[in-house]
Amino acid sequence: MTGLEALDHRMRPAAGEPGGALVLMHGRGTGEEDMFPLLDVFDPQRRLVGLVPGGPLVQPPGGKHWYAVRRVGHPDPRTFASTFAALGAWIDSIAEELGVPPGRTILGGFSQGAVMSYALALAAGRPVPAGILALSGFLPTVEGLELDLERREALRVAIAHGTNDPIIGVEWGRAARDALQSAGAEVTYLESPIGHTLDPRQLPALAEWVRRTLTPAATA
Repeated sequence: MTGLEALDHRMRPAAGEPGGALVLMHGRGTGEEDMFPLLDVFDPQRRLVGLVPGGPLVQPPGGKHWYAVRRVGHPDPRTFASTFAALGAWIDSIAEELGVPPGRTILGGFSQGAVMSYALALAAGRPVPAGILALSGFLPTVEGLELDLERREALRVAIAHGTNDPIIGVEWGRAARDALQSAGAEVTYLESPIGHTLDPRQLPALAEWVRRTLTPAATA
């Protein structure tokens, strides 16, 4: 299969002509259903077409995965490379099949999904999206992946991370913030005293960030 059918996914249509696309990627060991409700949280007026792809890997402890875990910050190169290629082609098909260009698409996700968002948005040679919504993730260091932050100086990025995260420590969120700000990206950074999860108190601010990022004025 090719195009959007190449990966399991759920799609939420826009209420009318879509003003852009919001792609959310799940974390380790879950699936499309985990992130799908957040489409309405982040885009309550359904201005955007929303898509939630499922990771192509199934491995312990179950559920879907984007790559095998070696250690935090350093995905397994073999599984990461195959997923990066498949997910990149899938994201590219959004423009081809739905008519929404990369510059009107936000790439986002939680944990492993945030890592893949960073990778697909920042990799050398990849199209520049409208923004990155990174929830409890890290900028990946992996053999074969070259991140080109300097060519993303106008990129909008929202990062949310828990200061008590025992899985991906808050230092990873702060490091991503600092690297992207140094490269000139427009970074909105949120912390709260939670673990490896989302803080519901931050959701309105993230929804407002999505709205601002994909308004006509933001990309004029």
